[in-house]
Amino acid sequence: QVQLVESGGGLVQAGGSLRLSCAASGSIFSIFAMGWYRQAPGKQRELVATITEGGSTNYADSVKGRSTISRDNAKNTVYLQMNSLKPEDTAVYYCNAKAITSPTYRYLEVWGQGTLVTVSS
Repeated sequence: QVQLVESGGGLVQAGGSLRLSCAASGSIFSIFAMGWYRQAPGKQRELVATITEGGSTNYADSVKGRSTISRDNAKNTVYLQMNSLKPEDTAVYYCNAKAITSPTYRYLEVWGQGTLVTVSS
């Protein structure tokens, strides 16, 4: 099995910054993609940003230019640096990983438990 542990959420004023972290552990052969999704109250979960093992990134238009996703492959950890935060960024942020397990080489998609980001106006 693979587990994800997120950290870094909290309360911040509009215009402020936060850095989210997500560490993967368990029976991992490789993690070919990691990412962040968010779900605001009453809304569907949406993509925020993703990054491949090779470093290719993809961002939602709503966060492009304000957020940076990065990963440390040696630590199986992904980060999301969010700047110029807006009240509409308020949501529960979920880490996602698409992995191949060891030693069975099975595909597995895993979600973290979520971390709350609240941006006050």
